[in-house]
Amino acid sequence: MTRSGSALLARETLCTTHLVEETGAKQTNLSNHMKVLREAGVVDTEPCGRYIYYRLRPEVIEALAGQFADLAQTARATAEANLKRSCP
Repeated sequence: MTRSGSALLARETLCTTHLVEETGAKQTNLSNHMKVLREAGVVDTEPCGRYIYYRLRPEVIEALAGQFADLAQTARATAEANLKRSCP
């Protein structure tokens, strides 16, 4: 799913049809992306008839943001120290 799709889900719970309409993504691609996000625990699902609604899990997004901040700090320190493993 694109960043715009993630931003949409941050504002409201949407079904696949809404996400396809809003992002222009193909339904099969979007469904595959949502499956990956669901299996990773990033989104929750809510069945409603023949539709499935998706919502972002804010606590997971916050945890990921913290992990990315830590990763960025490590990468910055590595770049500043010019750490490089020599080739054999």
